[in-house]
Amino acid sequence: MLDRKYVVENAEAVKSNCLQRGASADIDRIVALELQRRAKLAEAEEWNRQANAVSAQIGKVPAQEREEFKEKGRLLRAHKEQSQKDHDALDREIDSLLSRVPNMTHPSAPIGNDDHANLEIARGTTPIPTFDFKPKDHLELGAIHDMIDFEAGARVAGAGFYFLKRDAVLLDLALQQFSLSLLIRKGFVPITTPDVASTDILHGIGFIPRGPETQIYSIENTELNLVATAEITLGGMYHNQVLEAEELPLKLVGISHCFRTEAGAAGRASRGLYRVHQFTKVEMFAFTTPDQSSSVHEEIRAIECEIFDALEIPYRVVDTATGDLGGPAYRKYDLEAWMPGRGNGGEWGEVTSTSNCTDYQARRLNIRYRVKGEKGTHYAHTLNGTAVAISRALIALMENHQLADGSIKIPKVLVPWVGKDRIG
Repeated sequence: MLDRKYVVENAEAVKSNCLQRGASADIDRIVALELQRRAKLAEAEEWNRQANAVSAQIGKVPAQEREEFKEKGRLLRAHKEQSQKDHDALDREIDSLLSRVPNMTHPSAPIGNDDHANLEIARGTTPIPTFDFKPKDHLELGAIHDMIDFEAGARVAGAGFYFLKRDAVLLDLALQQFSLSLLIRKGFVPITTPDVASTDILHGIGFIPRGPETQIYSIENTELNLVATAEITLGGMYHNQVLEAEELPLKLVGISHCFRTEAGAAGRASRGLYRVHQFTKVEMFAFTTPDQSSSVHEEIRAIECEIFDALEIPYRVVDTATGDLGGPAYRKYDLEAWMPGRGNGGEWGEVTSTSNCTDYQARRLNIRYRVKGEKGTHYAHTLNGTAVAISRALIALMENHQLADGSIKIPKVLVPWVGKDRIG
């Protein structure tokens, strides 16, 4: 969340930011309550000072006056406790209101209500393919090679679940191995994470785990939820911890299953593997100092591009518009791969994103760092980025590398793990 002092001192800028991001937040009330909270805190401190002064006099007054002083001290303590209770109630209300205020926005981010305002800033090295035959979509290709079974998934778990079979499993594991080995070479620490996290951790990262609009599966009668991304668990690893500045940037790569209700998702563009309830993802996450976060954000974006260039998949990079950023992100880049079977003749589809969340998540999760030789601690910056979301990467890979006879060419970088250069 944003710093309260910053909100009070920059109320108009925060209001304007909320308007650009389509967020509903009562900034004026936050400012008013924060001023009341400060007054109550000063009041409680003053009552406490007076009570301490009275207590210090008890041993110095005649015995017959001591009971009167004790009673006065009890009354002052009662006033102090009431002021403290009022302060704490205001504190909780401010936190609740602040949780709805999005992060501030990078000045270069395009302004717009949704993804239609995203700004294309780069393209990958692989051109959009031109076929001398009518290309098939990934569902048709999956059926030809018996690689994806949605019917069995529905029988076992319901619509939106699926089985990967045969060569799709080899591709799944190859994508994980390729991206993981690349990231380890770049200094990322490999992590496998839990598939569940507590409600507090999800709130800290910026997800809404309960309620009618949630995309999260929650576990009944517990405070646990299935994670929608390893960003949740990687960020939560250092909840309430203090890191050492010389250890930063701390770069992690996590592998987890991801679970999403995908409520409301429908239409041809969402067919097949594009929107599913469970998939595997390789996720990058970094903890940095404030002066490191912008360069690490560009590094993560460059890694995403390197992965999809190596997979020989055409893509474009978009700078995400204010209305499409999500609450925690200060700036976000998306990679959209060309998917020949999507829409009428092919469309771009999001395959990765990377966000610089500055200290927004760290404040909520109380993740700090200290500088050797300095007093006090500072909030860390957090960043996340998709290396490979397997389900969508499979769509782009299968559709872009298909051949006229229905076979699928394997990108060279995956051949060592798949064990062949062609499916079919």
